[in-house]
Order: sequence, then C-alpha cells, then structure tokens
Amino acid sequence: MDTDIRLIDIEPIFEDEEFRTPLKFGTGVIRAITSLTVRVTVRTRSGKTGQGLGNILLSDIWGYPSAIMSHEDRDEAMRSVAVKFCDLLMESAEFAHPVDLYMRAKPELHRLAAEVDAALDAPTPMPFLGALVCSAPIDAAIHDAFGNANGICSYDGYGPDFMGDLSGYLGDDFKGRYIADFLHDSYKPTTPIFHLVGGMDKLRTEEITDEDPDDGLPVSLQQWIERDGLFCFKVKLSGIDTDADVARTIAITEVIDEMRDQLGADRFYLSTDSNEMNESPDTVVDYLVKLREQSPLAYESLLYLEQPTERDLSDHHFDQSAVSALKPVVVDEGVTSVEMLRMAGELGWSGVGLKTCKGHSSSLLYIALASASDMIMTVQDLTNPGLSLIHSVGLASRIDTLMGVEYNSRQYLPYASPDLRAKHPDLFTVNGGVVSTASMSPTGLGY
Repeated sequence: MDTDIRLIDIEPIFEDEEFRTPLKFGTGVIRAITSLTVRVTVRTRSGKTGQGLGNILLSDIWGYPSAIMSHEDRDEAMRSVAVKFCDLLMESAEFAHPVDLYMRAKPELHRLAAEVDAALDAPTPMPFLGALVCSAPIDAAIHDAFGNANGICSYDGYGPDFMGDLSGYLGDDFKGRYIADFLHDSYKPTTPIFHLVGGMDKLRTEEITDEDPDDGLPVSLQQWIERDGLFCFKVKLSGIDTDADVARTIAITEVIDEMRDQLGADRFYLSTDSNEMNESPDTVVDYLVKLREQSPLAYESLLYLEQPTERDLSDHHFDQSAVSALKPVVVDEGVTSVEMLRMAGELGWSGVGLKTCKGHSSSLLYIALASASDMIMTVQDLTNPGLSLIHSVGLASRIDTLMGVEYNSRQYLPYASPDLRAKHPDLFTVNGGVVSTASMSPTGLGY
C-alpha cells in the first residue's frame, strides 16, 4: 500500500529520572530509573516523510527482576538491547505497515537479549518481558511516525485501507476482521484515572513527617483525594501476608470513605496488585474471603485483581477459576504473546492488563483477541510520564476498559516533561478523578 512506511532514521535518547518518593514493588523499591525516548523518521511508498516519538521507563525491577544483579547492571543490559533493536530495524529496507514491521522483528528480541547476556556475562538472563520493554518505545515511535507521515491519527490506520486483516496473527476466525473493528472511532473525551497507593505511601495527613517531600504537592492519600477528586485507586499488596493485605485494603477504604465529599463520583473503585507475590490462587481466594467478611464496602468496591500469581503461566499453570468466580482477575506480566493470552483464557483469567511498555503493536492484537473472547481489558502504566502517559491515555480512550487508566507519574515523576504538560494541561491535570483528551493531536499518537 502507498501508506506503508520504511524507516530512514532511528535515534534512541537515554535520560536519568529520579523519583520524588520511593515506589515499592513486591520485588524491591524504585528510587531512580532510565527514561528511553526514541525518535524515528519514516518515508511512505508515495514519498511522504514523517517523524515519530515513543517513550518508556526501563523498569528493570518490573521487567528484569533479579536477586543477584544490581540495578546498574540490569539497566546497562536493557539500554544495550534497545540500541540493538534500533540497529536491527534500521537494517531492514522494506516498506510495511507498523504492525507488520514490529511483529516481524519481535522474535529477534530473544536473540538480542541473549547476545547482551553473553557480552555482559549476566548471571540472570534477561526475561523476554524485559526485552519487550526495551523495544516498546521504538514500536510506539514507528506508529506515531506512520500517522504523521500519512496525515492521520495512527488509530485510524488499522483498517482495510491501510493493512491486511488479522488472520495472519490471530487465525482463520479473524479472516476479514481488522484491528479497527475493535477500536472506537475517536478518543473518548475523558477517562477516569487510577491513583496508585504504594506499599510505602502515607494514607493520612497526620502520618507525614519531615522526611517526606515539602514541595507543595500532596503526600498523603487524603491530600491526593482532596486535590484531584479521585474515585479509582490501585492498591499495592504484599501477596505474602494475607492478614496484613486485608488490613491495608481496609485502612485505605476507610480513608477513601471518609473523604466521600471530595470524590468526583457517587462511589469509588479499587483494584489490587501484589506483583505476582501470591503463592497460589488459594491465597488470593483467602484474601478475598477475609476482605468480604471484614469489610463488605472494600469488597464491593473491588473491581479486579491484577496478576496476583507468578508471571510464567506455562510453568505454574495456575487455574484462576476460583478467583474469577469471586472477582475478575487480569493477567499482566504473564502475557507476552498472543499464545500466552489464549492460555490465560484457558486458565480462567478474566481479562488482560494492557501496557504500552509491552509494545503498541502487540497491545492492538491483544485488544482484538480479548474483545472477541469477551475478556475484560484494563490499561496499566509503568509510572508513565510525558509521551508515554499521552500514549497510554490515548490507548485507553480508544477501547472499552474496565473503568479507566492508571496514572501514577504525577505522584513519582511530577516534574518530568514540562513542555508536554504545558501543551496538554487537561490531560496531565486530574479534575474530578478524570483527565481530558481534548488537546490530543489529530495525527500520530496524539502528542
């Protein structure tokens, strides 16, 4: 097709970002991180050129966890894979649709990660998920450039006028069906945001000490609710101490309930994330049963649970049916391919947590498969700032999600990308618990 593109330049740009407050995961704490922005230039078959941008945080603690490798060593490895993937794509002189360009190159990430492991003598091999994070901003930049070169919103380029049907990726059942069939025709005007309540976050204002930031921004959950009118909350849990997790969820629920007058909606919603630390689905059921007994309000407000058990679905093969019979449970880290999403459905998972850090092209395929399989969809972030936040909000605004999109960079990286925050004030500013897409550009990914 004349709209197909060929890459003519790729530039990876690495920057160091320091978190305003520590973010506690199940496997550790993030205090500083690398931000990777990628700038690409493409040319269409008809000779039009366009530039595109993509960004993601190289979160090694999430995509490349290791008990024996330092953050610095894992960060170096992820930077190296990103550069190698840029070089790999530049070696191709073919014209193609962005989805095809990325999906053809995606399997090579296994080889590139292995090369980096060998070169650095890494004691812990980079997981495929970590390699996907490295490639994600490149994929996003290509889609952005594709839209800009053709003068269209990138999401309008996923139908029959621009690409082939889905049968090549999803099988014969999708013959004659396109990604565009599973997307809204335009961005939803507003989308609710989930506020992250981390394991180290202060809940009440009286808990704040001199060691907390004093920069005019909220610190406690109470202060965040008062400022932003929040009504959706993502609760980080330990996954290893059920009683403590129940108590933490109830404590958070009580604070939210006390702040009802400040909420932008009649009710509030919770999701939970133990970052795979639950030993088995049985412990998740135990948490849910105890939560229901001790706080009906917290249980009623719980929309879904995110990836409570270990990410390797094929290795552990946990059946989530008992969990999903109580509350929806969505797979996140466990899905790195269409095949793994199908396996998740067979294992009783209720839906999929979409993340732009696992690849825009892959996310589009997951959206089609999940929609056709009646699986719920949520949109999570990776503390996405700047470009990656706009990308994430845009994706969530084009599909039917279970409520909204996670947005925690305003808590941990509030000063990143001042130029973009000035350009899109209503997208970066939460009012009544929602953000607006009104400022998003009509071309590319909306930056």
